[in-house]
Amino acid sequence: MIKNILAAGIGSLFGGALRYAISILFKSASTGFPWGTLCVNLCGCLLLGLLLGIFSRYSTTASTWCVLLTAGFCGGFTTFSTFANESLQMLNSGNLWNFASYVCISIFTGIVMVALGYWIVK
Repeated sequence: MIKNILAAGIGSLFGGALRYAISILFKSASTGFPWGTLCVNLCGCLLLGLLLGIFSRYSTTASTWCVLLTAGFCGGFTTFSTFANESLQMLNSGNLWNFASYVCISIFTGIVMVALGYWIVK
């Protein structure tokens, strides 16, 4: 248990650092559209899917490497990848109501909560 917690933390460190570096790279070419965030979110989703596919093929989804790279690195890189994976699992299981509810609530309420937090502080 402790080993996996440390693995997730180490992976998160590197994922978060890479996300920050990419955001700096994209800020220098700012166009008013959040290209850096979009790039990170989409790349993180692809990477998480690839990793989960690899780990499930070899039945090691509970391994320390899996935790380090999926929950840790991908989670630190972008939590959007985890959101996308959970949404896909609901969709694949045929749970359309939970899928639609989760996606709509997460996106719209997330935007409202960011605005609320900003408004409270301002």
